[in-house]
Amino acid sequence: MLEFDRDALLAVKDTLDQARERGLKIATAESCTGGLVAAALTAVPGASSVFERGFVTYANEAKMELLGVAEETLKAHGAVSEQTAREMAEGALRHSRADLAVSITGIAGPSGGSPEKPVGLVHFACAARDGDTIALMKQFGDIGRANVRWRAMLTALDLLRLQMEQNYPPAVA
Repeated sequence: MLEFDRDALLAVKDTLDQARERGLKIATAESCTGGLVAAALTAVPGASSVFERGFVTYANEAKMELLGVAEETLKAHGAVSEQTAREMAEGALRHSRADLAVSITGIAGPSGGSPEKPVGLVHFACAARDGDTIALMKQFGDIGRANVRWRAMLTALDLLRLQMEQNYPPAVA
């Protein structure tokens, strides 16, 4: 059974509370985390008022079919790239009713890395319907598959909160 620690649950609760205060819906587009962000968001009661849907697009075909990632992007830059992360997040917005969409694509390991794209490399993007798409790259290192996925989940939550702060000021009471 998947258990989220206190720090993770606090990050999730803060993310959900900020979105709820702003009247925003969230979607996820995940590859290497396999739905971990969606699972974290739905681990907190009341998530249905904020979490709209999640896409787990592990295969390139799924990224193209469900999110509209261009085959040319995948051929030119690969699945683990800023360009693909941006297209995943923007595609999740296009294929949902969400206001914000966060995407994650990376190499969790223990295999699959290369000198150019080592194990632990993860690209993130967060698209806002009323704003720009922001992207982030993290190199967590070869810290083990579960740890890469966990840290990627926490980073995605941070990126969602950053996007909200930049594009959606809290409502005035």
